[in-house]
Amino acid sequence: MITLDDIRRPIADRLEEFEQFVRSSFNEKEGTLLAEMIDYILSSRGKGLRPTLTMLVAAATSPSGNFGKRTMLAAMLVEMIHTASLVHDDVIDESLQRRGQASVNARWQSRNAVIVGDYILARNMDIGLKSGQYDLLTHIIGSMAILCEGEILQSDHAGKLNITKEEYFDVIYKKTASLFASCASAGAISVGAPRKIAESMNRFGEMMGMAFQIVDDILDYTPNNNTGKPAANDLQERKITLPLLEVLEQATPELRAEIISAVERAATEPEAVDFIREQVVKYDGVNRARMTLQRFLQRALSELSHLEDTPYRQAMIDLCTFVAERDR
Repeated sequence: MITLDDIRRPIADRLEEFEQFVRSSFNEKEGTLLAEMIDYILSSRGKGLRPTLTMLVAAATSPSGNFGKRTMLAAMLVEMIHTASLVHDDVIDESLQRRGQASVNARWQSRNAVIVGDYILARNMDIGLKSGQYDLLTHIIGSMAILCEGEILQSDHAGKLNITKEEYFDVIYKKTASLFASCASAGAISVGAPRKIAESMNRFGEMMGMAFQIVDDILDYTPNNNTGKPAANDLQERKITLPLLEVLEQATPELRAEIISAVERAATEPEAVDFIREQVVKYDGVNRARMTLQRFLQRALSELSHLEDTPYRQAMIDLCTFVAERDR
């Protein structure tokens, strides 16, 4: 089984350098509440897939296989946008846990969590502007607006419970895949890769990001998953995702109405959650969703065919396998 350590191995030394770069860039005055919050957030960031992707793409598309500070900057810009978005997501969702630990809002209250998330975004953009790397900043900053649009779309659909597959794919593109796309293309741009290569890497990141979110949605239907969040969390937030959409697509009008009614009650009635999960099992919703994520991953892999066979390209192939197999 592919592990994150396997994927990171070709750039392991550069990832250590990246961590030092982030820490030095967000070096707050010691002993303050802000410093305590930033340290907590940076120390519990998770897998680091986005900066890993940026650096792998940079190395794979650079003629020498090397990259410099521009790539480190690009990786930090996308990673900290993602980090701030998670802080804000936990406030919106009223989540008390993130990766098995207390969320920022649970530990310091929602007001402070919103402010520190805003601070991370502002500080991130300030660093980007002062670097003078305007091409990278211009390329990446648009993803912030797309992320916000995705959150609003998801909230709208949760309120109406009428999401279609097409709308679902639009939401997960905006909430997840768009930032993966920016990570990958920014890596190519950071080393001066030709425009066609950067566009191809953008498509690679997008397809991988779509698959990544579908796996997240599948894991929500998996008991005892290792995500650090409770199973059926999406259902309790009235989010209809691909495994359930696959069932609704096959359901009779009567069963569809029964399922939608159960989703409306899922936040307060465990029996409603159990009923929905029974229907997802009965109508093979998870396996159907897995078939869709495999199609996205095949499209991602096709974008790597023109790259030279290097350890960095292989790590990107392995990353696709990891996304498909992950349980957290």
